[in-house]
Amino acid sequence: MNKTDAIWGVGRATIGTAVKIAAPLRVYGAERVPRTGGLVVAANHFSWVDPPALGAASPRTLYFMAKVEAHRVPGLGQLMRSFGAFSVRRGESDRDAVRTMRQIVRDGHALGLFAEGTRQLSGVPGPVQPGAAMVAINEDVPVIPVAIHGSQSWRPGNFHPVSLAWGRPLSLEGMPRGGKGYKEASLEIEREIRRLWEWLVGMHELGRPRYAVPPQ
Repeated sequence: MNKTDAIWGVGRATIGTAVKIAAPLRVYGAERVPRTGGLVVAANHFSWVDPPALGAASPRTLYFMAKVEAHRVPGLGQLMRSFGAFSVRRGESDRDAVRTMRQIVRDGHALGLFAEGTRQLSGVPGPVQPGAAMVAINEDVPVIPVAIHGSQSWRPGNFHPVSLAWGRPLSLEGMPRGGKGYKEASLEIEREIRRLWEWLVGMHELGRPRYAVPPQ
């Protein structure tokens, strides 16, 4: 166990517990996440509650990428970095961030990405950007799609329930390196996130049954 894993252990007992109370959390399919080896976790993104919710729902330590502006917030930036988060400059080529992403999975860790690149204010998952596919293809690691539902309606104090569904690991083996391959793979990731999200919508309509299995 490294220092980041130890901090995550404390975080699950503190921040994770707080999130499970403030946004009653239900998690489906977490057993699908490989417990060892490099991988990319690609999730949709509605709210600032998504990172702690995804962290609380993950059986693995996640090394999150977050916009550089968040890292500059006093206190928040230090906290994020203690959990292994690293920064990215949005809207421009950030080679340092790309190198960091690839090194994380090369070292056998789980990279956490909100695959659309920004929050989706429409309340439905949006287009997936090529970052997740680029890392997975170049480093030959699987992508685990994750859907989050309910956080688009969550606000501090309203205790709106949030649910997460983990998909099966996606192998992108054989897809070409370069823009064409990244685009094709991103569309596949996007389809899987949307399919899981639509399943979660149905689960909420059914009252979020505790024991249910996300689509294969």
